[in-house]
Amino acid sequence: MKYLDEFNDPALAKRLIDDIAATVTRPWAIMEVCGGQTHSIIRNGIDQLIPDQIEMIHGPGCPVCVTPLELIDKALAIAARPDVIFCSFGDMLRVPGSGRDLFRIKSEGGDIRVVYSPLDALKIARENPDREVVFFGIGFETTAPPNAMTVYQAARLGIPNFSMLVSHVRVPPAIEAIMQSPTCRVQAFLAAGHVCSVMGTAEYPSLVERFAVPIVVTGFEPLDILEGIRRTVHQLEAGTAFLENAYPRAAPADGNPAARRLLADVFEVTDRGWRGIGVIPDSGWRLSAKYRSFDAEYRFQVGDISTEESAVCRSGEVLQGFIKPHECSAFGTLCTPRNPLGATMVSSEGACAAYYLYRRLEGVPTPDGRQVVGSIG
Repeated sequence: MKYLDEFNDPALAKRLIDDIAATVTRPWAIMEVCGGQTHSIIRNGIDQLIPDQIEMIHGPGCPVCVTPLELIDKALAIAARPDVIFCSFGDMLRVPGSGRDLFRIKSEGGDIRVVYSPLDALKIARENPDREVVFFGIGFETTAPPNAMTVYQAARLGIPNFSMLVSHVRVPPAIEAIMQSPTCRVQAFLAAGHVCSVMGTAEYPSLVERFAVPIVVTGFEPLDILEGIRRTVHQLEAGTAFLENAYPRAAPADGNPAARRLLADVFEVTDRGWRGIGVIPDSGWRLSAKYRSFDAEYRFQVGDISTEESAVCRSGEVLQGFIKPHECSAFGTLCTPRNPLGATMVSSEGACAAYYLYRRLEGVPTPDGRQVVGSIG
């Protein structure tokens, strides 16, 4: 890839769209798993450029959005302690817990620091040996390797005042859970290329075979996504289902073997709760027994915190593709980026945030009686 513009070529985009239009003969429902892909689709109006027969269903691939409410409350309980320096990426600070968020804890005197790498948190721990330093480690398979490396380094360097609150989730079990739902409408998947760049593609053929659904690995630029849709539609129209890798420049079949070895050492597979969805078996990672002393949930004894989701917020239905964000009655009224009811309105990869940013005026009459159509971004 020489220039990013290569993947935003309007002429090539039109050729891909024309190919899709010439191929499709009936309605199809395709889920893009990753929240980054969702934002690219909505921001660039891809779902409005492709034929109406193709519905893009937005999947649960936003790590901030699926972090369970009870884990947010555990983070808040730890962050409020006077002996703790709580470190996190900035996108977690406004995710609402049961009654407040990390910004509120900070305003009340909590020592909460935004970092750009988990290794920054480890450095803070070395510089503050008299304080407990906790890093909030969330994400899919993409952010797991640097988090694993940080815990590995903490053990190797003997930094006892560092720990990590872990909420890592895995994509293949989520796809399996979606397909097992009795209300599932998904007929094919666009898989997240950055996940496959770490883990490879070995876990997907069994899902293709078991559920007879095409899975196409693709990237995040407009041409990447259109190529993924094009390949998916060709499979669906031909009545075939197999794994295709449309992102080989960044996602080799075996992923990153060194990263996978590190993950296998530091983490172990566990059942994991997904916000608005529930517990999905084997869908997450936790620190392995070898590194359990660095687990903040054990260290601070917050494992017994349990919560209930908002009765108004329908983010769980959004994450499962049952509804579009604007179909929630709270969207843009009770729930906005400044006053979010759920994480899907806060995260930079959340579907509700994408619709609020780029689509919230669609269908609103203008002063001359016309309807606003398309992106407002």
